[in-house]
Amino acid sequence: MQAPFYVGLTGGIGSGKSTVAALLAQHGAFVIDADAIARQLTAPGGAAMAAIVQCFGADFITAEGALDRDRMRALAYTDRSAKQQLEAIIHPLVAEETWHQASAAQVAGHPCLVFDVPLLVESATWRQKVDHVLVVDCLPETQIVRVMARNTLEPAAVEAIMAHQSSRQSRLKAADSVIFNDGLTLHDLSLEVAALAPRLQLSLHPET
Repeated sequence: MQAPFYVGLTGGIGSGKSTVAALLAQHGAFVIDADAIARQLTAPGGAAMAAIVQCFGADFITAEGALDRDRMRALAYTDRSAKQQLEAIIHPLVAEETWHQASAAQVAGHPCLVFDVPLLVESATWRQKVDHVLVVDCLPETQIVRVMARNTLEPAAVEAIMAHQSSRQSRLKAADSVIFNDGLTLHDLSLEVAALAPRLQLSLHPET
């Protein structure tokens, strides 16, 4: 069985990374979304919840039994040790599920696995695990406008999130390829993905 081509997909908040991931899936990629896995782990009954309650207390749990992501985000931005404690709980579980999905995708014969990892550049290990790093890029002001429209956040809140992500320059330096998603229509973006598809061992034409 031929090993699949591993692509690390990353980009700052509001860059359009999730849209690119969906377009890659249309070309036959199997997408493994680290954020989606983390949300499952911190949903009601999620595998991370017992340890989170034990570490942080019931004040950080919603009435439904999920992690209160807004409250935890606010704490993590002001308390580095809290951020490290949360990551120590969640990251091993995310890694376990990530590689479980990757193994299943390889057995199923997918030619390309896309690891959608927001913190790929910040990680000390992810770059060595993938064959190709694809960065979705846009101007910082575009990020702010998009996230404000999507999440109804104030500009300062978006800027705070961006400040805790790797810099645009760091992402671009780590990239093997870049999609500059600024001022593009969805059709334009789909053409950019289609042009890149053969380099990632994907079909040139999206599945219908």
